[in-house]
Amino acid sequence: MPEMFWSVNQSLLLALADTFKIFACTLIFAIPLGLVVAFGSMSKIKPLKYAVDLIVWVFRGTPLMLQLFVVFYIPGILLHNNIWGSGTEGRMLATIVAFSLNYACYFSVIFRGGIEGVPAGQREAGEVLGMTKSQIFFKITLLQMIKRVVPPMSNEIITLVKDTSLARVIGVVELTHAGYAYIKAAGIIWPLFYTAVFYLLFVGILTLLFGYIERRLNYFR
Repeated sequence: MPEMFWSVNQSLLLALADTFKIFACTLIFAIPLGLVVAFGSMSKIKPLKYAVDLIVWVFRGTPLMLQLFVVFYIPGILLHNNIWGSGTEGRMLATIVAFSLNYACYFSVIFRGGIEGVPAGQREAGEVLGMTKSQIFFKITLLQMIKRVVPPMSNEIITLVKDTSLARVIGVVELTHAGYAYIKAAGIIWPLFYTAVFYLLFVGILTLLFGYIERRLNYFR
């Protein structure tokens, strides 16, 4: 039994590394992309605004699991060639692409709310002082936007931790996949439930981190 316990731990820790890879890469790509999408949705160019709003609506209105299937399988069906390859790296790359697009759309709505929540008078004051648009954004709008978006962003990021389990549908060996594998391989189910310990620790660390960030941002009243 102790040997099995340590074997399960080693397997789940290896899978946790892939879970963290999906999590980290999604944030790296989705946050800046979400900001770009937010600006697109606020554009005064109507065709651009409507196109961006349509894309956001599609990604927010369909299940992430379905988006994983679309990203992984549809290009191969249309091009008659599997652009992702047959290895684990290709499956991981497809997962990161799907997750990044999905979360960029969710983040864009949060960013847009944060930007529009900054009083227009403050931006106008910056213009009176002779500041450029980029200076107004980085020195006035961005700092206040960050404070406003941290609480909703923390909820989305914690949801991302749990959503990484969906990657198993296209064969990525993340945490849940590794736990489930023991049901078929060894006929035991407890490793699947044991994965909850890893998720709880992951989410607990993030909760403490976001709590600290929110306290540090309290100087904005």
